Order: sequence, then C-alpha cells, then structure tokens
Amino acid sequence: MSAAQGSAGNVIAALASFFIPGLGQLIQGRVIRALIMFLLAGFLWWFLLGWIVHLWSIIDAALFKPSSTLPRGPRASAA
Repeated sequence: MSAAQGSAGNVIAALASFFIPGLGQLIQGRVIRALIMFLLAGFLWWFLLGWIVHLWSIIDAALFKPSSTLPRGPRASAA
C-alpha cells in the first residue's frame, strides 16, 4: 500500500498506531504483526509497560518498507 519510507501511507499508519497499537500495521496489510502488537500492548498495560509496545508499534508503522514482489529480470537493450 505504501510506496516508501516517509510516504503518506506510512504517516497515516503511524498516526493510526498512535491511537490503537497495531492499527497501523493492519492498515499496511500486516495482519499477524498487527495482532501481536495489539495483544502484547494490551497485556503489558496491566503492568504499566504497554507504552513500550505502543511506541514500538508507531515506529514500526512509520519505518515500514514494503518488499518488492515483482521479479526483476534483465532489461532488454536496444540494439
């Protein structure tokens, strides 16, 4: 969804994770990571340590770079 680090998609994802840990990862299509962030933050808030995962979630969403799934073959050169 996001093109590169610092793109508008990453900013929106980071803002979403600011309000709900894992929501930014969910917006980026990373469902498993979103679930881990959400559950871990919820569990650790009982011990007043949830803010650590909350910040990790925000930073992770902001710095996410999607991997290129398209194969890159040799370019055809003009002869």
